[in-house]
Amino acid sequence: MAYYAHTGKRGDRSDWQSLEQHLENTAVLAAERAIPLGLAAAAHLAGLFHDFGKYDPAFDRVLCGEKIRVDHSTAGAALLYGRAPARLRPCAEVIGYAILGHHAGLPDRRNADSSMERRLDAFRDPIAPHISAAASPDLGPVAAELMSLMRPGSAAFDLSIAARMLFSCLVDADFRDTESFYAALDGRRPDRDWPAFADLLSKWRGAFDAHMAGFDQNGPINRLRGEILDHVLQGAAMTPGIFTLTVPTGGGKTLASLGFALDHAARHGHRRIIYAIPYTSIIDQTATIFRKILGDGVLEHHSAIDDEKTDLSGKDKLRLAMEDWAAPLVVTTNVQLFESLFAARPSRCRKLHNIAGSVIVLDEAQCLPRKLLMPALRMIDTLCTHYGCSVVLCTATQPAFDSRQLKQGLPLEGRELAPDPEDLAHRLRRARIVQGGEMDDAMLIQALRAAPQGFVIVNSRAHALELFAAARATGLDGLVHLTTRQYPMHRRAILDDIRARLTSGAPCRLIATSLIEAGVDLSFPKGWRAEAGLDSCVQAAGRVNRNGEWSVEDSILTIFAAPGRSMPAEVQSLAETMQRVAGQHEDLLAPAAIRDWFEHVYWKAGPARLGQPMVDQVMATGSGTDFPFRSMSEAFRMIETAMVPVIIPGDAVAEAAIDKLGIENIPSGKLARALQVYTVQVPAKARALLIHAGHASFHHPALRGDQFCVLDNIALYHSDSGLWWEHAEYLGVEQSIL
Repeated sequence: MAYYAHTGKRGDRSDWQSLEQHLENTAVLAAERAIPLGLAAAAHLAGLFHDFGKYDPAFDRVLCGEKIRVDHSTAGAALLYGRAPARLRPCAEVIGYAILGHHAGLPDRRNADSSMERRLDAFRDPIAPHISAAASPDLGPVAAELMSLMRPGSAAFDLSIAARMLFSCLVDADFRDTESFYAALDGRRPDRDWPAFADLLSKWRGAFDAHMAGFDQNGPINRLRGEILDHVLQGAAMTPGIFTLTVPTGGGKTLASLGFALDHAARHGHRRIIYAIPYTSIIDQTATIFRKILGDGVLEHHSAIDDEKTDLSGKDKLRLAMEDWAAPLVVTTNVQLFESLFAARPSRCRKLHNIAGSVIVLDEAQCLPRKLLMPALRMIDTLCTHYGCSVVLCTATQPAFDSRQLKQGLPLEGRELAPDPEDLAHRLRRARIVQGGEMDDAMLIQALRAAPQGFVIVNSRAHALELFAAARATGLDGLVHLTTRQYPMHRRAILDDIRARLTSGAPCRLIATSLIEAGVDLSFPKGWRAEAGLDSCVQAAGRVNRNGEWSVEDSILTIFAAPGRSMPAEVQSLAETMQRVAGQHEDLLAPAAIRDWFEHVYWKAGPARLGQPMVDQVMATGSGTDFPFRSMSEAFRMIETAMVPVIIPGDAVAEAAIDKLGIENIPSGKLARALQVYTVQVPAKARALLIHAGHASFHHPALRGDQFCVLDNIALYHSDSGLWWEHAEYLGVEQSIL
């Protein structure tokens, strides 16, 4: 009997892909991806056995169109596990996780219906004995590879990351071979090629140097920025690993970190640069800056559109909108980076092997969520120790990630790239932080009326919208609302308008959420910030007198309490800690005050509330592993509320991309990249109501599944306040006008 992996177009099967060919191709591709990771033998073995279950004669009936279910992803794992001697069982399990999960996602080891334990226990081998007998897996080289990636005291966590990397290599190789087969069948070539980073690096470094040489070198600020850049670039020669870059707002840390990444990669052979940002609101701004300097080769990958489907096979895989991060420079979100590193789904994990060997810049590093801090720090440490990464913790408010309160923090001594952060904080001082006591909305509007240019930052989208509506009702001039209710391309236009107003001296009174606190280059003479953690307040202060236009004495950020506005428990705790630290430090903008605040936060939380239990549940012994991959993926959510995307057909570019959703041969990933700057993230229940009420729908679900939800009632999107989803079940066009 002949065995096949994928069907072709001919009834005589002459153009079908043989199973043997697919297994061999996948093994070779997986091993190629795993060479830089030190996992080539393990990846090759995973590729050879990932679809071993397709030797089940019943799978041929599936290929012929019968609607029967055949589990083809257990057989290979079962064979490896059954053949492994006791001492090599952990090696067989590591490969088994990848094989079992290459369609449905990485499983837990036990305690679930889909766990490795239950799937192996329930497996009944349908494969002809002579086929299984011919298989001769050798786990010896695999054991040597895995042992080299394990450290005393961290062996279980290290081994779990090796399993994730192996899974990434397998999923990407399986996808690529399937894609290549169908592309050749259709006479086309997949549009997936990026230029090699090594080929661009020399040109990019020259372009960066030319760009920086074009800056005005006159004035103390420009000279100081030049000093900072020179010092940071000197650090590029340091041994790869973890670095801090502590530079106050206005010191040019974004470009300095890019220059470091380019020079460091050139010296040490890194394969790409990944720039992770906490907010989608500034991804397009940063990517635009990088493209202006470097040209092509920059990929923006938001978390905005992401495929939830995992149980796909054959040609359906071509609809999978998953990005492999093969681009030379990736600009992405913290959510996309870290949730991918702890994910179970093939679409999210596919990129992991390309994260290895990268220079990763974590912009605004203080934004890593504290409830997940310990697993995130362990991941950073493992990537740098075993997978050739260098990570730059880049911020004006450097977290105390080496704090004794963390017990298993990061080794940061001697790894600061900036020259004397304390001195920089003094020389780049632009504003003062003062306490304003309670201020209700009426008082905030009165304060804005007295300040022709100023901003108010509050803690929720709902409060921002209500304050904006109340301020507009009073006839306040120059009022602007900036919120994540607006899609990124729209926010970009609003930011351009704000900058023009500020430059010309026109009235500009901005009401916003915390999205303007990181990386947004706005400079107001005054600002008001609702109580929050000190890190947020310092970041908000960075939007006051950012460019030194006014005196420090007159440039004030006022911290206020919003009566009647409840805060999430975590924000309340952080605000209380800030008030405690404020009583102990005269200058809240000094690095010593910021470190003291972080120390207090970590001490108050304790390891249990910083995510340490998630690390501790990863276990391995000489007899086997216990990796709760799927449970960990569900627990590692950087954003608590389930937010889902709605695409806004806001201009002709968006409408054209939406129209292309009906064209089968255009990959979903390409369309997702085009549409991510037109998405608004809304609560899952809110999107369901929008769909139920007929205001939104999934376009071309037969082709794209439930991936591309488009707002059909454009009247619900407002030019000044974004998407209104509240009360969608009865909200009509006439009711949606603010």
